[in-house]
Amino acid sequence: MTVTVTAAMPAYAAITLGSNSFNMLVAHTLNGQPTIIAKYKRKVRLAEGIGADNRLDEAVLQRGLDCLQMFAEMLDKHQVAAEHVAVFATATLRVISNADEFHQRALPILGHPIEVISGLREAELIYQGMAATTEGGGQRLVIDIGGASTEFIIGNGNQVLFKTSLDFGCVRFNQQFFKQTPYLMADFEQAKAAVLMALKPCLQQLTQLGWQGVVGASGAVQSVVSVLHHRELSEIITLKVLHRFRDEVLAQQNESLHHIQGLSAEKAPTFASGIAILIALFELLDIESLNLSGGALREGVLSMLAARMA
Repeated sequence: MTVTVTAAMPAYAAITLGSNSFNMLVAHTLNGQPTIIAKYKRKVRLAEGIGADNRLDEAVLQRGLDCLQMFAEMLDKHQVAAEHVAVFATATLRVISNADEFHQRALPILGHPIEVISGLREAELIYQGMAATTEGGGQRLVIDIGGASTEFIIGNGNQVLFKTSLDFGCVRFNQQFFKQTPYLMADFEQAKAAVLMALKPCLQQLTQLGWQGVVGASGAVQSVVSVLHHRELSEIITLKVLHRFRDEVLAQQNESLHHIQGLSAEKAPTFASGIAILIALFELLDIESLNLSGGALREGVLSMLAARMA
């Protein structure tokens, strides 16, 4: 079926600047719902560039600006007006000491200010993005493992019952525990100890609220699911699946992990740390299985934009 797009349906764009990836969704509203017409994504790995002085390294900062230049060109291509763009940034731009410099250099490129959102606001939008795109009901735990932070949300329908954002993620764990190859079981154990330390203040509240199902959003979960999909296996993640991937990671001799069937070069750099975080969460939260969410932060921002334009 061909959908005719008219002038009455202006395009709008949700841009999210994560610690691992930068994303942009361009959409129109059709029949009251956002309809995505273009997706753009680049693994910028912003969190890699945070130095001991908490400044973002110039080369990584420039990597981010180059991606924003591409986004700006695509905004022009899709004729998205500046007032129909939302740009939200997460953990790395929350913490770096030269965030103002990034903003100043980004503004003339995008022509739109960047809003740095809190971890709790990020968690809210992640849940909204999941709820708008993912089948299923009942009380659900949503986990979004990013580059520098991980969000946990428990909700039922459109109601958020619990939300938090913790300071650990795949890129950070790479720098802390997975700097040298071959990787060791001790690296995974240290990662689990770090997850427990971060999770401890909210562990009791999470488990008391409980859930009927667990949904994983974004990078680490997507990487696992993409490998399972390539191997034509069930895309439901279990502890058994994660242990098998951990064993494959431990058998590799260098960080490229190129002998892991179905793992792309783009996803390889954070695969080991993502597996370590997932194993820790499965064990600490007694998770039986996890499914990939249909959407997360960027879809939440898109839903917000659609409601605003309506």
